[in-house]
Formats: sequence, C-alpha cells, structure tokens
Amino acid sequence: MRLAILVSGRGSNLEAVLRAVEAGRLPGIAPVLVISNRPAVRALEIAGLHGVPSLVLPARAFDDLAARDGAIGRALTDAGAELALLAGYDQLLRPSYFAAFSGRTINIHASLLPRHGGKGMIGLAVHAAVLAAGDGETGVTIHDVTADLDAGPILLQRRVAVRVGESADQLAERVLKVEHQALVEVLAHLSASMTDLPRANTRPRR
Repeated sequence: MRLAILVSGRGSNLEAVLRAVEAGRLPGIAPVLVISNRPAVRALEIAGLHGVPSLVLPARAFDDLAARDGAIGRALTDAGAELALLAGYDQLLRPSYFAAFSGRTINIHASLLPRHGGKGMIGLAVHAAVLAAGDGETGVTIHDVTADLDAGPILLQRRVAVRVGESADQLAERVLKVEHQALVEVLAHLSASMTDLPRANTRPRR
C-alpha cells in the first residue's frame, strides 16, 4: 500500500510510522510522499532522514484554501498514493481535496471522539479540554476522513486514564505514546486486508 503522510509540525507520528516500516513491522506499507503546510518543520527533516520525498504547500502560495487543498490531492494522485494519513495535520481538508484524490484518507485524533473533536481541537487544546471537562479517561481515535470534521467512521480507539493533578503537557505525552502504537496497528491491518479493521477492534461512535 502506497502511503502519503500530511504533517504540520514535529512529525512524531510520522517518525513512528517510518521507523516501523524500516524495522519490518509494516511490510505492506510503502511511504511515497510527505506533504507539509508549513516550511522548516521537524517533520520535513524526518522525511529526509528516512529518504521519503516531501513537498511544502503553504496556503500563501495559492489563491485560496480550496486551491491549496486541490493541489494536495493532485500531488497524492501523482505520487500513486493509495492511502493518506493525517499525522498531526492541522488543517481542514476541503471538497477540492476529495475531488482530486480518490484514495482513502485517515486521521489520528488525540481524544475519544466524538468527545473533544471539531474546530480548534488540535494539539494541547484537546488535552486541556479533557482536563477542563473533568474526564476520567481520554485516548486516541483513528478514523476515516470525510467532509465533516472529525466525524468519519471510527477504525480504532484506545483508552488512556487521566491522572489526578496532571497537566495538559503530561497528558499529551502519555497519549502520544498510545498514538504511535495505534497508528502502526491500524496501518498493519489496512495493508494486510485493504479493508477496515476486524470488528472486534472497533468501537462505535457514542
């Protein structure tokens, strides 16, 4: 399965995937392209270190965001990508993206969707919202990407207990470790079956 990864920052999840590929844990996955909406981010360095081609497609290079998203979709199609992974990508994908790329797109989100999803729920904002709500648990959700933000069918969820007195940074660090594991698990299943995960590993939306 030819995989493209969309990133915006430090590339921790990207690095976890590329390391798993190189370690032979994802024999059915071939990373073909990394796209960032921001220049000079660590994720681009990681792509280079692992020999994966990369592109930077910032909003300012296009007339509008629809044009930028269409360009992303065309880049994935030109690279022969079958699956796109949003790994810390902090932008909404518009209809022009889906018109240009007919492959599958999945996203990893650092909460138990549908809780703490939607506009503005990226990075530390998600973990701060979990703590502010007094939730006893949070986790990781990997889901198909659709035109509705954070609302596509769920492929996998992993739960993480919230510890009393911890900060958003501390919670984020613990959840990130689970993100890495969950991503590798999902990609292994998708590359092996080219379909959804076995039903025993899924959780319905609440």
